[in-house]
Amino acid sequence: MSNLVAQEFFDDRSPAPAPAEAPAAPPASPPPKRFRGRLAAAVLALAVTGGTGSGALAAEHSTPTVAAASTSGTTSTTSTSTQSSTTAESVYKQVSPGVVTITAAVSGGRGQVGQATGSGIVLDTKGDILTNDHVIAGGTQIQVTFSDGTSANATLVGSNAGADLAVLRVSVPASSLHPVTLGNSSNVQIGDSVYAIGSPFGLSGSLSEGIVSNLNQTGSAPNGGTMNGLLQTDAAINPGNSGGPLVNAQGQVIGINNSIESPVDGNVGVGFAIPINQVTQVLSSLEGGSNV
Repeated sequence: MSNLVAQEFFDDRSPAPAPAEAPAAPPASPPPKRFRGRLAAAVLALAVTGGTGSGALAAEHSTPTVAAASTSGTTSTTSTSTQSSTTAESVYKQVSPGVVTITAAVSGGRGQVGQATGSGIVLDTKGDILTNDHVIAGGTQIQVTFSDGTSANATLVGSNAGADLAVLRVSVPASSLHPVTLGNSSNVQIGDSVYAIGSPFGLSGSLSEGIVSNLNQTGSAPNGGTMNGLLQTDAAINPGNSGGPLVNAQGQVIGINNSIESPVDGNVGVGFAIPINQVTQVLSSLEGGSNV
C-alpha cells in the first residue's frame, strides 16, 4: 500500500460525469466507531478519460489518545487573538521562503496519468530539499516550486520508506535558496503553539495554526512498518501538506508533517508530524545517497 491519498486534483472543481458503472454490492456493516483511517497527507490527482477518478487509501491502526486542554479565563480574547496573529505573521515571514511545493508524475494503472503533490523544506544552499518518501515514491519528473513561484527539476538523492523521509536536490543559484532553521523536538510540550506551512490540495504557501495535542504517537510507515514518537497537532493538515514543516513560535522546524487521522479525506483536527530529532538522525545518510 502506497499510503498516498488519491483525491480529485485541487483545481479540477467541475469534473465530467463518470461513466455508468455496474450496480454496487450491498453496503457492508459499518466499522466500529473507534476505527479511523490514517491518511498520508499528500495529494494524488488522477486524470482519466471522460472524467476524474478519486478515492482514498487508509491504513488501519489503533486510535491515538487526544490530550485534554484547559482554558484560562484570565486573559482577554482580544489580546490573545492579537498576540497569536502577530506571532503567526512573524513565523510565516521567517519560514515560508524555505518551504516548497513538490510534484511528481505517477502512474495510476489502467492508463491513468497522475500527479502527486506534496511539500518540502530547503535544507541548505547546496540545493538539498527534504520531504516525505510517500510524496515522491514511484514518481518521475519531480519538480520543486519555490515560494517566489520559480520551479526547478529535482533528482532523488536518498530515501527511507521506514522513516517516510526523502532528500531531493535541485541545481539553482544559492541566492534562490532560503534554508529553514531546525529546532529541537525533545523540548516540545503539549499545548505549545505550532504552525503548519505547505500546499494543502496544491494551494502553495498556506499557513495553519494550532497546538501540540499529544506526544509519542504511533503510526504506519509507507513500507508497512511502524513509526513511533510522532507529534500530534490540531493545526490543519490536509492532503498536500506532506513533507512540509511543523514550526514552533520561534520559527524553528520541530517536525515534518506526514499524515492525518480522519474518517474522511480531509482534516478534522488530528494531524501527525515526524519529530525533527528523528529526522536529523537519518539526514546525513539520506544526503549521502542512502535508499532504504
